[in-house]
Amino acid sequence: MSTHATARVAGPTRREQILREAALLFAERGFHGVGVDEIGAAVGISGPGLYRHFPGKDAMLSELLVGISERLLTGGRLRVAEDAAAPESSPDALLDALIEGHIDFALDDRPLITLHDRELDRLRDADRKRVRRLQREYVEIWVSVARTRYPALTEAEARVTVHAVFGLLNSTPRLARPEALPDRAATAKLLHRLARGAFAAAADGR
Repeated sequence: MSTHATARVAGPTRREQILREAALLFAERGFHGVGVDEIGAAVGISGPGLYRHFPGKDAMLSELLVGISERLLTGGRLRVAEDAAAPESSPDALLDALIEGHIDFALDDRPLITLHDRELDRLRDADRKRVRRLQREYVEIWVSVARTRYPALTEAEARVTVHAVFGLLNSTPRLARPEALPDRAATAKLLHRLARGAFAAAADGR
């Protein structure tokens, strides 16, 4: 037996497990169609046991929607910082990195897209405003990068194009049955080409 310690990858915490299952159930049945007991059963604990982690379903929904907006914004900022620190900064590479990061979200977090579309208005006013603020900041990162890559675009045109690309990428929950789609890698490449095509088309029309 090796004397070296074996590195272990930490699994999801109980809170993360609860949020993951809550997102799946909320997306499938709607927020009001899911009870606390069902979420508890999905993670192997009693419904009342969930209250040790969350005060209620509203808190779960808030953490899911605020959390994903924070994660997208943090990822966007990180990609900008990494590009700025690179020996040769590249607007093309940075735009590609932003697209790739959003595609990962669109393919791996489909329930959260559904939740955002259906349930955002159920958040408390303060949480809903926070989500909107985080989203605006995320959009502005893309607008800045898009205009650096395509200088002919006006700020308004770049913003419209960014929102259009988000709509394209965030359509994944409404795609055909999973078995009718290409595999994940092929789907990611296709979405990437479509996103870049949208930016190029907007610039070509100038």
